Amino acid sequence: MNSTIILIFVLVYFIGLLVIAKIVSKNADNQSFFIGNKKSKWWLVAFGMIGTSLSGVTFISVPGTVGKLTGTEYIYGGFEYYMMVIGFFLGYFIVAFVLLPLYYRMNLTSIYSYLGKRFNNEAHKTGSIFFIISRGVGATARLFLVINVLQIFLLNQLGVPFWLTTMIILMMIVLYTYEGGVKTIVVTDTLQTSFMLISLVVCIIYVLTKLDMSAGEAFSQLREHNYTHLLNMDINSKTYFLKAILGGMFITIAMTGLDQEMMQKNISVDNLKNSKKNMLTFASTLLIVNLAFLFLGGILYLYAQQLGGFYSGNEFLLDNQNRMGDDLFPSMSLLGYLPLFVSVIFIIGLISALFPSADGALTALTSSFSIDLLKMNENTTLSESRKKRIRIIVHLCFTAIFFLLILIFKWINDKSIVYLIMEVAGYTYGPLLGLFAFGIFTSRIIQIKFGILSVAIIAPLLTYLINIWVNQNTNYRIGVELIAINGLLTFIGLWIISKKSK
Repeated sequence: MNSTIILIFVLVYFIGLLVIAKIVSKNADNQSFFIGNKKSKWWLVAFGMIGTSLSGVTFISVPGTVGKLTGTEYIYGGFEYYMMVIGFFLGYFIVAFVLLPLYYRMNLTSIYSYLGKRFNNEAHKTGSIFFIISRGVGATARLFLVINVLQIFLLNQLGVPFWLTTMIILMMIVLYTYEGGVKTIVVTDTLQTSFMLISLVVCIIYVLTKLDMSAGEAFSQLREHNYTHLLNMDINSKTYFLKAILGGMFITIAMTGLDQEMMQKNISVDNLKNSKKNMLTFASTLLIVNLAFLFLGGILYLYAQQLGGFYSGNEFLLDNQNRMGDDLFPSMSLLGYLPLFVSVIFIIGLISALFPSADGALTALTSSFSIDLLKMNENTTLSESRKKRIRIIVHLCFTAIFFLLILIFKWINDKSIVYLIMEVAGYTYGPLLGLFAFGIFTSRIIQIKFGILSVAIIAPLLTYLINIWVNQNTNYRIGVELIAINGLLTFIGLWIISKKSK
């Protein structure tokens, strides 16, 4: 594999992003950065959000889940992951018809402003802090996974150290987002989503050609290998199909509808009707795209077996190396099993999946910190230029935090850290779910100082203890429903400390 050729293509791709960002961000101001001046086209937002939602984790991990064996340490096998995708789909409807109308009616720039208006400033800051922790750790975990793949399979050969790779990629993201923010990433995410989907389609076509099969014939082969099993009927399992559906629904409500990064793009659309169109179009498209990633994973396992790959215990060996799970797609693409042009397309697709999730997170964290904690929009004594300088400093500070967290993940050097971070998200997004639900579905008020903050801390701790107790004393395994349990405990805690409104 020619690493230099691949890097040249990456450089050309990034220069193209910078040129587009420069054109789009012309005359951008703070409102352009935060909400795109509410002039974003709904269809651009819908398409670009596909890349943001999937991220590099989906690009690498979802294909690898297909061949994972039942009873191993891994969570999913076959097409079981698709049950969670269906849950995502249902969750997007709730976001579109419950949360979006609320955000537009209140004309919010930061969605956590709702908590301040509904409760008090403590609730506003609590919501923002939980989002910053959740999105900051989650985004850097996703970044680490992709950067580590680039480092192991590409840049180690050129003698580039990991810290330099990380710094260069973060600087790339800063260069095309610091000026235009949401206004820029709505357009660049659309471009990057296009490249990611092109990469997906090209890889599927190439592997089908090497297998000498049509898509229908390949699907029949997948079914014979039990790669397409969909429903896990074991109620004690983490991936029991009803738990996956309900868990996926709550994850979408919390990690999309209550997430400043995802909602920042939605509320940049000019009106509620078009924002709903964006959400529902995006949700429907994800059903197709995730199915395509699972199909790609299945045929990659078939092709690997044709090349001599085989199962040995809980491992899938190819050339005496375990290629199970996250290692499958990168190994097949970058270690000579697929031709150079497919390697280039894979890298471009991987970067195209990486950037939308990272640039959106960096922009959203900057927005939340500036608006929710620094109260920049409410400070009438600051000039527009001064606000811009503060916002750029915050942007660079979060970039530095991203850099440090990625180095910490590298130091830990545990590939399962990504799955751990996803579980941590269940603990950190749960209080947001409970807070918003309590505010929307009740009219009760809370006047106890630090009461909301206390509940938001105690609920995740109780959830953690419940999870430990269930694992140690029963055969039942709590999976993605963890976030719902956490949200319910938050709701109950808020009810206990609240009183009826006059």
